[in-house]
Amino acid sequence: MKQRVFLAEDLSRMRGLLIDLFSSTGEFQVVGTACTEDEAESWLAQHGDAWDVAIIDLVLDQGSGTNVIRHARRQHYGGVIAVLSSCVTENLREHCYALGADNVFDEAETGRFLLWLGKVGADGSALPVARGLHTRPAANAARA
Repeated sequence: MKQRVFLAEDLSRMRGLLIDLFSSTGEFQVVGTACTEDEAESWLAQHGDAWDVAIIDLVLDQGSGTNVIRHARRQHYGGVIAVLSSCVTENLREHCYALGADNVFDEAETGRFLLWLGKVGADGSALPVARGLHTRPAANAARA
């Protein structure tokens, strides 16, 4: 069964690349996209648990991806939330986990993101079995 993806990304080029990536694997189906916090929160409110994986950028055209994380977690407790953004610091990474993100990737961590995505798509093994079990990298592997 394909994993249903909701994507909150403001840059059209990046959004297009991610949509192409999800489509090329055959394991994912993009079911919704948003460019702003309001669009994301509206989509999530209207579609409840109609997604399995949310990929959220922290910097959106309007608003903040951190608020989208909080809203997504409230709307769908069992969905997997991953942050993919160009401005991830260790403090921001921890804040995203506290808000309900299951994993946080800097865009420079493409390899780690793709490995995680492969596990999610292949058999769901990267999906958390219980809320609070994040797939945080070890401190020395965070930059790998």
